Amino acid sequence: MSSASVSLERSGSVAVATLSNPPRHTMTAHTVADLARVADAVEADPALRVLVLTGGGEGVFVAHYEVGELAAMAERNVAREAPASKPGELHPLHRVLLCLESLRAVTIAALNGNAAGGGCELALACDFRVMADGPFRTALPETSVGIIPGAGGTQRMARLLGTARALDLVLHGQLVAPPEALSLGLVHRLLPAAGFRAAALEFATALASRSPLALAEAKRAIRRGVELPLEEGLALEQLGFERTMRSRDAAAALRAFLGEPEGFLGGGPFPWRGE
Repeated sequence: MSSASVSLERSGSVAVATLSNPPRHTMTAHTVADLARVADAVEADPALRVLVLTGGGEGVFVAHYEVGELAAMAERNVAREAPASKPGELHPLHRVLLCLESLRAVTIAALNGNAAGGGCELALACDFRVMADGPFRTALPETSVGIIPGAGGTQRMARLLGTARALDLVLHGQLVAPPEALSLGLVHRLLPAAGFRAAALEFATALASRSPLALAEAKRAIRRGVELPLEEGLALEQLGFERTMRSRDAAAALRAFLGEPEGFLGGGPFPWRGE
């Protein structure tokens, strides 16, 4: 699958979506529509276990949301007497990012370079974030131009980093370099800029080698459970545990575990086959 702004390639059980909008490599309404199509295609293919999102520009994941579109939106809103959206109505970008979060497949934002504003918000909606270690920046600088993050940045960053750190980063419009992003917990791994794509695919392939049912159920339990009272979260986890315990792969792996002297400490995941 390909379009003007997103191409989707498959390598076994891993799909790679490359976002490209030269020369600025910003996000636009077209990008949002293309991402929705990517999410639909991945969800429709049960053999896909991991979706990697990365940038097609040199040193750029997604620079930010296209400022021209935002300026036009601001001008229209100034001219309106009524609010631009109805109460409870979410922008299409919100809906796309919620869809990415709810995918059965694990999602990885492979930040091959700068990712500010909307680019950072897209990354925050993914399950994992890996970033190239180089002269790059990420975070949410919107308050520097008189607005606030508009695609879930305030909500996801506060949930990820805590209120205090989110307030500091967002209110100051502070962009951070890769080492600080790692220390804050904004990204999970730093990978060398040289050979970054191959290293990110290696990270994705290692995840894809694990039980697809266990990955999906663990993702669901964590993503949904964190928003629930503890007892409801435990019930959700219990349902997921029971689903995995009914799988043939789990039965075989547990039997194999009994024959491994070092058990889970013996050196990696079981080989998952036949799914």
